[in-house]
Amino acid sequence: MTNVILIFVLIMSIIAFFVMGYDKSQARKQGQRISERTLWTFALLGGGIGAYIGMQMFRHKTKHTNFRVGFLMLMILYAFLIFYILTTDSSIIA
Repeated sequence: MTNVILIFVLIMSIIAFFVMGYDKSQARKQGQRISERTLWTFALLGGGIGAYIGMQMFRHKTKHTNFRVGFLMLMILYAFLIFYILTTDSSIIA
């Protein structure tokens, strides 16, 4: 079960990262944007790490305090979750 959680967080983080990049690209082109609600949904549902990294790499939503603080908090939360899983479940490492 813990492997499923780790894989889920990894996949959601990858998706959130690319969604942030895509939205930044669309913002530059003045194209169809991704709603802030969707960005938050990906971040909340396991993609907090990817969303934060994407925000920093693409310099997207960095002027919005709620994204800066919220995505950072989610990244920390998911990092602690991963650390907890990896340090308490010896079946993952073995």
